[in-house]
Amino acid sequence: MLLSKNRNENSHVRIWILCLILFLSVVAYADRSILSISGSAIKEEFGLSAIQLGLILSAFSWAYVIGQIPGGIFLDRFGTKKVYGVTLALWSVSTILMGFIGEFSNGMTMALMLMFALRFALGLIEAPSFPANARAVIMWFPGAERGRASSLFASAQYFAVAIFSPLSGWLVSRFGWEWPFFVLGGIGVLAVFVWGWYMRSPKQHPHVSAAELKYIEEGGALVDIDSAQTLKARPPLSKAMFKTLLSNRMLWCAYIGQYCIIALSYFFITWFPIYLVQARGMNIMEAGFATIAPALFGFLGGISGGYISDKLLANGWSLSWARKTPYIVGMLMAASLILAAVIPTNAGIIAIMSFAFFGKGVAAGAGTWTIVSDTAPKEAVGLAGAIFNGIGNMAGFITPLLFGIIVGLTGSYSIGLVFVGAHCIVAALLFLLVMGPIERVGDEQDSSATSFENQGKQDGIKAV
Repeated sequence: MLLSKNRNENSHVRIWILCLILFLSVVAYADRSILSISGSAIKEEFGLSAIQLGLILSAFSWAYVIGQIPGGIFLDRFGTKKVYGVTLALWSVSTILMGFIGEFSNGMTMALMLMFALRFALGLIEAPSFPANARAVIMWFPGAERGRASSLFASAQYFAVAIFSPLSGWLVSRFGWEWPFFVLGGIGVLAVFVWGWYMRSPKQHPHVSAAELKYIEEGGALVDIDSAQTLKARPPLSKAMFKTLLSNRMLWCAYIGQYCIIALSYFFITWFPIYLVQARGMNIMEAGFATIAPALFGFLGGISGGYISDKLLANGWSLSWARKTPYIVGMLMAASLILAAVIPTNAGIIAIMSFAFFGKGVAAGAGTWTIVSDTAPKEAVGLAGAIFNGIGNMAGFITPLLFGIIVGLTGSYSIGLVFVGAHCIVAALLFLLVMGPIERVGDEQDSSATSFENQGKQDGIKAV
């Protein structure tokens, strides 16, 4: 009776689903970043060297990339709800266990091994999280709203920094380095129950109305991709699907576009503060505050990019240009960070970086995860998102390394800035000149087959 009543009323379940995946994304980012807050105290307690601490810090990124494809395969085989719920529980337990390192280790070597193992495990376990977010958006949101939905969960890093970095700093100073791991892990465990209770596919959700279901289904949402019948009927993953995902020109442009976006992100969180101290003469505190404005503008750009892209689509623009245009314009804006090499004042540096990261946010909000949602093959949504995210996150360890090599060999941060800015120009040119039409992989063959059949009927020929 309650189900029938709910079905006849209007609802906004998809908005609550988006809030839930945004919250889980913030928790995921916070879990992977709190080690940097507790790192100094951990280094001091266990007598770790800077190199050893760096090794622990890098463990997550390597495992995160390695885990992408297996995570995507699991998503396509078992569905979003089950895989996300299990991985959320496991990564929360892994986070909690980090706080008990001192209890389980009796020396620096054992502590180092345990911390590396737990951080590596965290990277592997979290690997399906963002492909799962993209899959949930494909399932619950019509094409006209996917830009805004994707830009929100893609902006989770900014929420994580704004909310959990101050909280973690207070917990470390008040109770010790272990407590951020206990608190965030505990939040994750509680979130498992919320996820299990509320997440459903659209047709099985008890609170979705007939009007909302019709709206999202007619708008192009793949409402059945997580149904038990669809998952059971899905054929085993084939070499042909891998070949399709790794040989499609449009998808490769999206992969490289994501790589370039993440290259900017990792430059910002690794070398930018060092650049401000060593090349611009700021002290550490000034450099820390100087990163706030670019981060804020990056978040505003991300929200704007998704909104602009969806607005262009609603105003009659083709899917291709509604997604491409904000990405291209945003990346060309981001390329302005090269000007930091010639700007004389520190205020000017912060201004140009804020402008550049607003552009980077616009590009990310319109043209990264949104494009995956629009183009992934229906039978391999998780795998497509995993390959996209895996290739993109290679920039997490390649960009800081190459930037350091450039600065070390040339003694110039200016050349390093040109190297980072070149990513923006290359990505914009790929989207403009190489990518071609944005369309769901597999649909183009279906469209061609339909056109052939219709033409055959017109000619009095039975299509085979």
